[in-house]
Amino acid sequence: MLATTVIAATAPLPATPALLIVHGLFGSARNWGVIARHLASSRDVVSVDMRNHGQSPRESSQSYPDMAQDLAEVIMAHGAPMDVLGHSMGGKAAMQLALTRPELLRKLVVADIAPVAYGHDQSGHIHAMRALDLSNLTQRSEADRRLSAQIEDPALRAFFLQSLDLKAQPPEWRLNLDVLEAEMPKIVGWPDTKGEFDHPTLFLTGGRSHYVRAEHRDTIKALFPKARFAKLPDAGHWLHAEAPRAFEQTVEVFLQA
Repeated sequence: MLATTVIAATAPLPATPALLIVHGLFGSARNWGVIARHLASSRDVVSVDMRNHGQSPRESSQSYPDMAQDLAEVIMAHGAPMDVLGHSMGGKAAMQLALTRPELLRKLVVADIAPVAYGHDQSGHIHAMRALDLSNLTQRSEADRRLSAQIEDPALRAFFLQSLDLKAQPPEWRLNLDVLEAEMPKIVGWPDTKGEFDHPTLFLTGGRSHYVRAEHRDTIKALFPKARFAKLPDAGHWLHAEAPRAFEQTVEVFLQA
């Protein structure tokens, strides 16, 4: 089963389901630590490391049906139904789960992704991580300096470096880069899953992101007829990192409604 991080509710409300947080590509549960703690004010929060990420098992597939099955196992182990929040790749996995196992979810939050195939490719980031010289590397600041030769954006470097295990000898990425690269067409794609999730669903997007566009709305509404849409105007694709407090507040209002 997937590796999980569980945060118990500080002041649990009666009949409030737990929240499952599902990270995106190259992420892990630890990326969501602060947000998970804040959202645990009234409910238990379970964050996962997806397959081939973090502490979770290494598998040969990164397909959405397989990732959805992983999430189903977590929910059944912790108690169904749960509310589910997924970002990017995690949002697609959560949508796949909702369409195929709707009885496992009460509400769904999809952060900055649509149930469509995209034309971009994230393999360049894998090449950059592979190119990082890990020899005699003990300081994250030095890792950042070396990675800057491949990736200019300091925020993106900081995100990737959260998956670098400097305590390992030699240091290693907590990512199965080979499988993620081989399965990239599936990750940026969408399996054209049929079905309908007739439960409240929030599509929360960044105002500076182009992942969820106007032309996607008909597809979204066909699969998620109770979909609602909200936007954080000053955020991009990594909206939970760029506007964390606004993100938390919007998610909390939707889940409590």
